[in-house]
This record gives sequence, structure tokens and C-alpha cells, in this order.
Amino acid sequence: KDEIRLEGVGLHTGEGIELRILPRHRGEGIVFLRTDSPKKVEIPANPWEVTATSFATIIGNNGTRISTVEHLMAALFCMELSNAVVEVQGPEVPIMDGSSLDFAKAIKEVGLEETGLPERYMAIKRPFKVEEQDKYIIARPYPGLKVRYVIEFPHPLIGRQEKELDIDPDTFLNTISPARTFGFLKDVKDLRSKGLARGGSLKNAIVLDSNGVLNPDGLRFKDEFVRHKILDFLGDLALLGRPVKGEFEVKKSGHTLNQRFIRELLSHKEAWELL
Repeated sequence: KDEIRLEGVGLHTGEGIELRILPRHRGEGIVFLRTDSPKKVEIPANPWEVTATSFATIIGNNGTRISTVEHLMAALFCMELSNAVVEVQGPEVPIMDGSSLDFAKAIKEVGLEETGLPERYMAIKRPFKVEEQDKYIIARPYPGLKVRYVIEFPHPLIGRQEKELDIDPDTFLNTISPARTFGFLKDVKDLRSKGLARGGSLKNAIVLDSNGVLNPDGLRFKDEFVRHKILDFLGDLALLGRPVKGEFEVKKSGHTLNQRFIRELLSHKEAWELL
């Protein structure tokens, strides 16, 4: 109904960034706009505008790019906000606390305007699988939206974690949106030498050394790591541009495989239908 305003730092640039979310008409979808660029280039949130997937999902158009869109996209998708203009005053969406919680709470607080007509949704019609070595994503027909995710990390605090959830706005807000991004202390120096993670801190990421978590307040959930991977997957799935009904079984995926899955799913039109 009303605009949303948020401020934070960019995870990779370390710059202060303002974000505004403005309502759009039904059927117009989500579009990003770089307000710090004189060109005022619009970047539609869809898989064809994804320009890179290393350490974040990056979308771009005509040489203008916006990075780290996945946490915001997950909140828009799961809180059922399908049409909006997202104005970003910088090269990436602010990382906030490393989760989607601030975005999800802000959407819930302003409320959504009923258009009177339901959005058309994409329904998985038959099983569809994309795999790469020991990683895979399988979509199956399902009356709602369900994600089952498995991760495996050679770290004593993570190891193998799996979680299965039916996703709706309340479930997302309470059990997925608070899960923060995570990284390993041993990788920080290398990331920063590549110009990445300059805004990363214990305030916006879970940081692990070889023994455990460095964050003084610890974890928000024992399985926060797999919950965050579900969040990332939902943020990438959101680039389909409409509500989705299906069950998704995911093992050890990341942004690159997520985007490959979405593009291949869209091209296999026998696997889904619009309802």
C-alpha cells in the first residue's frame, strides 16, 4: 500500500545504501532501479537479467548492475508482494542483519493492497531435475510451496543439516527470514582481496572459525545454516516472477545451480503450467 524505506550497508562494497520499495499495478512485476545512476536504468527481476552468481545473485541491464538481490527477493516472494519498484541508491541491496527479517517485517507492517483478482501462479506439472555432480534440484507437483533442503559442510558445527518446510508468509517470517548468511573466517582475507565482503561484520553475518561461531550472541536457530540456504533458494526462485506451487528437493545447491535450474525449468514448458 505505502512505500517502504530502509537503510543499511552493502555486504560487498561496505557503502551506506538507501532502499525504497514502491507499489506497482497488478501484473507489472518487480523491477529494480539504480537511483544513484544518471541513466535511471530499470532492471526487471527475472532470470534473464542475472549477470553473475558468485557470492550473490547479481542482476543487470545495459551495463547497470545491482548485487545481492536474493534476500530482498525472498521476502517479496514469500510475503506475497508480486508488484513493486525497488529503488536502490547504490550498487547492491543493503545486507541489513544478513537475513530477510527487516524486509519481511517491513512488508508485513505496511500491508498489501488487495487487487481483487488473484495473481496467476506457476504450478509444477511433472517432476523436473537439474543436477551437477553431487548437487541437485528436483521439482515435483504439490498443492502449495514446499522446500526440502540438505546441506553438507566439513565443519563440526554444521556437518549435514536438512530441513523440510511448507512455505507461507507466517512460516517465512518466523522460521526462515531471521536466518543469517554465513561465512568462514579463513575465507575473509581472500574475499576482501577480491573486493568482496568489505561491509561484512559480526552484525550482518555468522562467522565461523575452525571451532565454532565467533558471533557473541551465537546462533538464532541450531540449524540456522540450512534455513539460510532455503532463504537463498527462495530468493532465486522468486526471479520466476510469479507465485509458485510445487515441492522442491534441493541438495547442496548455490546461486549458480539455482539460476541454471530456473532457466532450464522455464524452457521445459511441459513441466509446468500457468493457472
